[in-house]
Order: sequence, then C-alpha cells, then structure tokens
Amino acid sequence: MLKGIDPVLSPELLMHLSAMGHGEWVAVVDANFTADHLRNGKPLVRLPGLSLARVSQAVLSVFPLAEDVSHPAAYMQVSGSAMGHRTDAQQAVVNLLAHAGVSESQVQAVERFAFYEKVKQASLLVQTGEGTAYGNAMFCKGVILC
Repeated sequence: MLKGIDPVLSPELLMHLSAMGHGEWVAVVDANFTADHLRNGKPLVRLPGLSLARVSQAVLSVFPLAEDVSHPAAYMQVSGSAMGHRTDAQQAVVNLLAHAGVSESQVQAVERFAFYEKVKQASLLVQTGEGTAYGNAMFCKGVILC
C-alpha cells in the first residue's frame, strides 16, 4: 500500500501508467469490449466489478491530461444516436473531467468503429466491469513538470 494512492490503482496498473510518456493514450473500456483482440500485444489490466467512472477517476488522479492536443479525452459515441447524446456512464466521465477543468468541447465523441481503430494506438488498455453499452473512454497523457 502507498499513502495517498487511490486503492483502485493496482501495482500493475501504476507501473503501466508510470511507464507511459507524453502523448500516449490509455483506453478505459467496459466489460464487453473486445480488449484481447484489439490490444495488439499492449498491456491489458482488468479491474472487474468497477465502473467506467470509478476507474477513470482513479486513473486521472495520477494521470495529467495533455494540454497540447485539442481533444485529450474521448468516448465511444452511441451508434445511431444524435450528436451530443451520452449514456449515464459517459456523462459521469464528462462530469469528472469537467470537475478537473476539462471543457466539454475537449472531450470527443468518436464513432464506434473509429474508436476501435483509436484503441489500437493506445499504449495501455484497462478493462473495467462497466456493464453499460458504450462504456468506453480514452485519455491522452500530458507532461508532468518537476
């Protein structure tokens, strides 16, 4: 155990988040996501029983978002939905980001199949126990200045 570290952050997850560099992406995906197929040999950490919002909150507690990209956060758009429609799980992540100072205009809704392609470029996948369809998000790591 470490003092001040969210208990959701396992040693394995902390190791992978710490190893990521500026501009790399982490995908936080739901329980039904085809993570094994899309990870392309990249690390996959499973956190069953935890929601998208809870895992995103833990990751973002140690993970600065990139300030040099227009959309440092993204979620999978619900197929066939109107632009701007979000599931409760997606809205919870947008609210979490807003609380951290990220505007809604910086959070991109990505079409389902384009999201799958984007995940292939992620450096790390974290599979949650989120049972809601389209409960997937991605975050771009920023710089930590010492």
